[in-house]
Amino acid sequence: MRIVINGEACDTESTTLDKLLIEKDYQHPAIATALNASIVHRGDRSNTELKEGDQVEIVAPIGGG
Repeated sequence: MRIVINGEACDTESTTLDKLLIEKDYQHPAIATALNASIVHRGDRSNTELKEGDQVEIVAPIGGG
């Protein structure tokens, strides 16, 4: 299916948000996610189904200093 991740269209076989994070290699525990402009809490990701055209935002912390 075709979805949008962080503003870029992409194809995925993942059917839930947690599977998408694994597929796209987002493994950091402090990741924030939103689906169609609604925040999705970590505990809800496995129950959050993805559909054609969904817009996903994934924000991961960046170290630096």
